[in-house]
Amino acid sequence: MEWHVTDAQSLAIIDREIGNHSFSAAEYEIVRRVIYATADFEYRHLICFSERALQSGAAALAARSTIVVDVPMVQVGISPHIQDTFANPVYCSMETLTRPQKEKTRAAWGIETLARRYPEGIFVVGESQTALTALVELIEADEIRPALVIGTPSGFVEVDVAKSRLKDSLIPHIQIEGRKGSAVVAAAIVNGLVDLAWQAYGQDSNGVT
Repeated sequence: MEWHVTDAQSLAIIDREIGNHSFSAAEYEIVRRVIYATADFEYRHLICFSERALQSGAAALAARSTIVVDVPMVQVGISPHIQDTFANPVYCSMETLTRPQKEKTRAAWGIETLARRYPEGIFVVGESQTALTALVELIEADEIRPALVIGTPSGFVEVDVAKSRLKDSLIPHIQIEGRKGSAVVAAAIVNGLVDLAWQAYGQDSNGVT
């Protein structure tokens, strides 16, 4: 990702205001990206990394694993950076051809369809609580085993339950706890993870210096 001098100044302000913290260096890169994208320092206390989430996500990116997102805004936010680096396929649940389902939203049915197609992919749920719930149900039923789930939907009804169920799973995940979240947050997390993965794997995977 290219940075302008004003970006560096903004990151310096974030570093100064956060001060001491308990995040690892890699985790902190993700945290500051989220704060930079939202100007909301509360995310420092809301972002949650499971054990080996960054390692699993970075390895999956380097292996060109498929990325499944819930809404076009996430797809638009991450696709340019993905294409400039690992070139993973990126599919959106809202654009998936599915048969109508009265009991499920389009995002939920779409992500369920894609999850069965790419059971070990990277899943990014930025806005749809119903899509996150559908994904967690497939995980709990042992139908899929994603390399990483990023969950950042906001909401007041059941969203905290879906996030809690994801946290209790053994699947590597990065999520925003509580009611807050957005597609912008999800894209910031993915783009930060792509940069970390590119630093670790880019040279080996492309054979260039």
